[in-house]
Amino acid sequence: MKKILMLVSVLVISCTTYETPPTVSPNPKPEVVKGIKGVWVTNVASTALNSLANIKETVQTCKKSAMTDIYVVVWNKGRTLYPSEIMNKEFGIPIMESFAGRDPLLEMITEAHKEKLKVHAWFEYGFSSSNTNIAGPDVILDKYPAWAARDASKAILVSSGGFKWMNGINPDVQNFIKSLVLEVVKKYEVDGVQGDDRLPAMPVKGGYDDYTVQLYKTENGGVAPPANENTTAWIDWRTNKLTDFLGVLYKAVKAVKPNVIVSSAPTVSPWGKQNYLQDWPTWLDKKYCDYVIPQLYRYDIAGYEATLKSQIAAIKNSGDKNKFYAGVLIQSGTWNASNEYVNQMVNLNRANGVGGDCFFFFEGLKYNSEYFTKIYPTK
Repeated sequence: MKKILMLVSVLVISCTTYETPPTVSPNPKPEVVKGIKGVWVTNVASTALNSLANIKETVQTCKKSAMTDIYVVVWNKGRTLYPSEIMNKEFGIPIMESFAGRDPLLEMITEAHKEKLKVHAWFEYGFSSSNTNIAGPDVILDKYPAWAARDASKAILVSSGGFKWMNGINPDVQNFIKSLVLEVVKKYEVDGVQGDDRLPAMPVKGGYDDYTVQLYKTENGGVAPPANENTTAWIDWRTNKLTDFLGVLYKAVKAVKPNVIVSSAPTVSPWGKQNYLQDWPTWLDKKYCDYVIPQLYRYDIAGYEATLKSQIAAIKNSGDKNKFYAGVLIQSGTWNASNEYVNQMVNLNRANGVGGDCFFFFEGLKYNSEYFTKIYPTK
């Protein structure tokens, strides 16, 4: 998610860092439209989850900032941020080591529900198993090497930012991730679960592991996958496999708790399909998620407006527009959006009929507190 602190963007323009928030311009308040007002809360570049006291403070900040929905990370760096029986049984690591003895997910649900805020379990790492920039073993792929996604040279797939990938087409990998999602749904009173630009997803260079190659041959008269990973039919085939998995996951969640929201914060279309085999317009059309929040992460208003309009145009069924919300970048590394820029993006969302926003990420609420506590609509 999302939501990636080292942002990759096809339209990125130079960033501006502010020492103090600039004065808010006297633009009119955005029209109040029913929809989510969400924020992603992660354990990277943030201490929001580091203690119960911090979680209480985080919830109060979200409430004061007019948020309605909190998307809290539960799967990161190949670890869960809740005590997982599955992770304990498989790898002997029930929870991310720094959170041992606690249950940040339960703490967040308890505190947020007191304030009538919804909590969604955000599976940020998706089909990634680890990161090459972080010291330590890859406990998942070390135990299950056949789970690895591989490129045409048969090397384990590593994408920008150092993310190592499991093969999201492999049924064992699919069942593992599905089991984690269902564990959360069964164990906790979450309001929703969410995938992002890594769930379901796989970099376009992937698909050359033994399992996927054999599956492709079986379904294509013995013909091997194209050597060129960008071949259109090959992209379509792999994309469809990941889309099918989302359909299975959606039905599995609804079978356990029909009222749990299944959402996604994918990459933008069509770039996402071309690079990460994500086809969110089809996900909406097939009703494989309750709503999407594409990552409209841009550093200037012209780029944001163009991206917003292109994503709205990508919706296949006009009746699904109310299931489209805007993923808005307000902080990344040392960059922070100005209050004025946040206001411009929200106003554009409303002007284009988008009834809700989700902000990446929580720390930006504090930086932009002048906007979120005084201008952003509260109802």
